[in-house]
Amino acid sequence: MSGFTEELAGALALIFSGDAALWAVVGLSLQVSLSAVLIAAAIGMPLGASLAVFRFPGRGAVQVLVDTLMGLPPVVIGLMVYVILSRSGPLGVLNLLYTPTAMIIAQVILVTPIIAALTRQAVAASHEEYGEQLASFGLSPRAALATLIWEARPAIITALLAGFGRAVAEVGAVMIVGGNIAHVTRVMTTTIALETSKGNLALALALGVILLVLALGVTLAVRLLQGGPQDTRAIS
Repeated sequence: MSGFTEELAGALALIFSGDAALWAVVGLSLQVSLSAVLIAAAIGMPLGASLAVFRFPGRGAVQVLVDTLMGLPPVVIGLMVYVILSRSGPLGVLNLLYTPTAMIIAQVILVTPIIAALTRQAVAASHEEYGEQLASFGLSPRAALATLIWEARPAIITALLAGFGRAVAEVGAVMIVGGNIAHVTRVMTTTIALETSKGNLALALALGVILLVLALGVTLAVRLLQGGPQDTRAIS
């Protein structure tokens, strides 16, 4: 027990001392995950909203694709991106493998189905409530869709937070396409795996604490958006 206490104390010392190596890893993790979520939002929100409201050729196939990608293990997504970006792959000429860009691509594929599916649920509920009213106003389909997205914004923000939480905690896919290269593609999750195997528990614990704080922040934000504090007061 004393050994764990010492390691935890060392982890907290690394965090509060502003250790450059530690915070460089954290910074890269946030840069990759936030970039992936922004790109995934730009794709997933319109896609999910369109699936909720419009009927178009191939809609069923798109829904199947979204559901399939949600169910794929992250390592499979990492393998797919690796094959595409490898020198023998169709995009190998771009030399993106083992770069932060490759990690962002993998996380976009991982997060987009989550955002699309949750957005579809949120906009479908909004459309059921406001669809006839918007139609009576004579709004164009694009304007009506924008209005529905706006009305469903708390649930959509929740979807974005869920996507960020999934992205920042990912290890398998980013390790495959990023290679876990020091000062280049080493993020929090891959560093935790590496440092634990090396026995450097202080650094691994420090990053684990930061990930837990991020996870707690995302959870609290989701509860606030869903009215968690009101529910708590009602129970009490």
